[in-house]
Amino acid sequence: MSPREITALRNYLATGLNDRTLSDKTDSVAISDIASGTILGGRLPDLAGRSVVLSLSTQLASGIAMIELDGVARRMLLCPPDFDMAHAASLIADAEIDAIVTDDPDRWAGRGVALIVTAALPLRPAPPLELTHTTQWLMLTSGTTGAPKIVAHTLAALTGAIVADGAALRAPQTWATFYDIRRYGGLQIFLRAVLGGGSMVLSAPGETMIDHLGRLSARGVTHISGTPSHWRKALMSAAAASFRPDYVRLSGEIADQAVLDSLRRVFPDASIGHAYASTEAGVGFAVTDGREGFPASLIGPNQSGVEMKVVDGSLRIRSTRTAHTYVGASAPSLAEADGFIDTGDMVELRDDRYYFVGRRDGIINVGGLKVHPEEVEAVINRHPAVRMVRIRSRRSPITGALVVADVLLANVSDSGRTGEIREAILAECKRALPAHKVPAVINFVAQLDVTASGKLARHA
Repeated sequence: MSPREITALRNYLATGLNDRTLSDKTDSVAISDIASGTILGGRLPDLAGRSVVLSLSTQLASGIAMIELDGVARRMLLCPPDFDMAHAASLIADAEIDAIVTDDPDRWAGRGVALIVTAALPLRPAPPLELTHTTQWLMLTSGTTGAPKIVAHTLAALTGAIVADGAALRAPQTWATFYDIRRYGGLQIFLRAVLGGGSMVLSAPGETMIDHLGRLSARGVTHISGTPSHWRKALMSAAAASFRPDYVRLSGEIADQAVLDSLRRVFPDASIGHAYASTEAGVGFAVTDGREGFPASLIGPNQSGVEMKVVDGSLRIRSTRTAHTYVGASAPSLAEADGFIDTGDMVELRDDRYYFVGRRDGIINVGGLKVHPEEVEAVINRHPAVRMVRIRSRRSPITGALVVADVLLANVSDSGRTGEIREAILAECKRALPAHKVPAVINFVAQLDVTASGKLARHA
């Protein structure tokens, strides 16, 4: 199977998937039923050739609507639940939106879009509709200030890594992810489940970690992914000990050795690895040797069609899996003249391996010297009493900035020995880091927030 053979998700489902399901906390739908059912109340023909915003409150309804609209709509923009409606006007203009699919029509009323289609479960029978479009899949970038950029993908680009892995040739699996499937990382898992003939168990808004992990165990989840921050939160839950997935993956943030080792201790029999992917660059590579970073041999072209290079310390990627453009009249160029996308992720070569040191736009300037927060976090996370840490800056009249560490302990029982832990952290930082990178202040905090995209909230 090549990427070109996956022309529309509904066509692929029409082959029949028997007992495979998409489910969330309250509903379950047989994937094979989606090929002949609708949540759009018979309005799918009205959406043919249109540029559609998909804005539904649940991931389950969103996943079904993606399958219905692919091959029918000209463009399909996946709107995550935390989308700031203050940016709705620019989004509608830039993506040339002329239809909204939603379960909250009042939210989108008065926005200048004439066609608003209400979608909701349960599925209702629907006649087959001719698929006439190669739908552009539009996603919003996360972690930015101001209006998010709109990134355009084709289904072939989105499924390139899945096809290369032979997902559809393996035995059925039950997938889950801490991501929302309306973002790139979650969408990858959704597509892997559907195209691989598997089931998928979706997260629910406001669900506690202990309840979520308990539900994943009860549903027999075998394959699961999330950011390192997701996994650090999961490892703090007592339910992690009874969850036994076969396959654990991390992406979206730097996977340091501490979190990889922690996952290995909790899931000794699982395949554990970390992948590099972004909304713009697509899926770059996966590492399954249990080590942070990636082999230097991955730089250059490789058999999967991904080519990487490092320029001034920044990782750049060119492949058929990347997005093909930003959308909007004033949108910047996505790729450089040679077709490479500058990821903004900084790497450092040590011996035969590259290590991620942080984001170019996240540098703290201490007296003219650069500090990548992630590099300091990786050192502090090694301490066995630490579950996760956030490095941030504090203004200083002398150096311009000071490095501050907010530390979340793995166990409440360690809260009585913070003085000892602080001294151990400082000693390790002084041993492993230059003086300007050593935290001037270490705070012990009750919680560290994670953003809607699963990343450590650095501006909280």
